[in-house]
Amino acid sequence: MTDVRPTQTSAPFTAAITLTPAEPEHFDRAFTATTQPCPWPKAYGGDMVAQAAAAAMRSVEGKTLHSMHSYFLRPVDIGAQVRYEVELLRDGRGYATRQVRGFQNGKPVYTCLASFAVGEPSGTFSAEPPAGVPGPEELPSSASYLRDTSAPEGTMTDASKEYWSGGRSFDMRHVPGPVYLTVEGKRAPHQAVWVRPFDALRPVDGLSDDQRDLAALAYVCDYTILEPVLRMLDLPWARPGLVTASLDHAMWFHRPGPVGGWLLYAQEAVAADAGRGLAVGQLFTATGVHLATVVQEGMIRSS
Repeated sequence: MTDVRPTQTSAPFTAAITLTPAEPEHFDRAFTATTQPCPWPKAYGGDMVAQAAAAAMRSVEGKTLHSMHSYFLRPVDIGAQVRYEVELLRDGRGYATRQVRGFQNGKPVYTCLASFAVGEPSGTFSAEPPAGVPGPEELPSSASYLRDTSAPEGTMTDASKEYWSGGRSFDMRHVPGPVYLTVEGKRAPHQAVWVRPFDALRPVDGLSDDQRDLAALAYVCDYTILEPVLRMLDLPWARPGLVTASLDHAMWFHRPGPVGGWLLYAQEAVAADAGRGLAVGQLFTATGVHLATVVQEGMIRSS
């Protein structure tokens, strides 16, 4: 299934992770970044994860980011500046550790620990992607789905439809089906999402292409990770009164790989109770190389 994407671009992502050095106020290094526009009351959580990853990577030489553990402390203003302060906790021969804190309006809004490794020869094992997943070309894009599916009156604004269609820098195609307007497909605790940048990722000042690609994984992983939980609770994004927020987020980068083409994001709901949901995701290349693993707990409120 083909889909024309004439105006969609990955530029909002690379703009979001473009950092400006600043004078530190609290710790060792400081940068500022601007959250991307979106039609919600608060900024997208993946902005903070990717921006913090970029800030941490710009403070380390000779080692590669292999894990991040994040907490989202306060809502962040949209299209506004966030200040990231990096604390150099440790620089060892094999590993380095950074703490990154994001500040906005004088208050901490985000914090994470990031670990870096030189890497060394070792045995190798890799999880395998789920079998039988249709290829991305067989599936409708978000833009096609939203163009061809009618939304119940009062459940979706033009701004949110436009954002889901092309404002997130990445093409996203769901298996068994999206959860934008209704929960499409089987009500099961798992789903898969094919993701790909709308166009070639642009260079980013201060980051190598490999570092930019790691930030891209950190950025895109947050968009859909709670959807398996929403699927089990029969809660589409357009449900009136639905409010979600990322609470904490852990991510491990297992090995390098290309992110310019299609990636398969296999996700599974683990738990939902007391207004919170937990999900696990694994990112694979189209040839089955396991790049990264994500675990996130989010707030889920439905009136």
